[in-house]
Amino acid sequence: MELGESGGRVICELSDRRYVTLQDHNGTNMVSIRDYYIKDGKNFPSAKGISLTKDQWSALSSSLPSIEEAIKKMESELSFRFQFFSLLVFSCHAT
Repeated sequence: MELGESGGRVICELSDRRYVTLQDHNGTNMVSIRDYYIKDGKNFPSAKGISLTKDQWSALSSSLPSIEEAIKKMESELSFRFQFFSLLVFSCHAT
């Protein structure tokens, strides 16, 4: 995949137009998670996204297990709420 001059090196494609890239910004390596747009047949980074320094990336990546655990807990709670709401609606219609 070809990116515009300021696009950096693609590390991961998250979706059709969202990429994780490694970029040099004034001598500092940055991990960017950013949406891209097409202009003149080339992909360019948009303002929509975030760039992280090495220390910020390390803090985020070391927190991934906690984030994943919180997501699972939230999904479980949402599933329980949906099941409870479904039972409530069904019992109201049954009477």
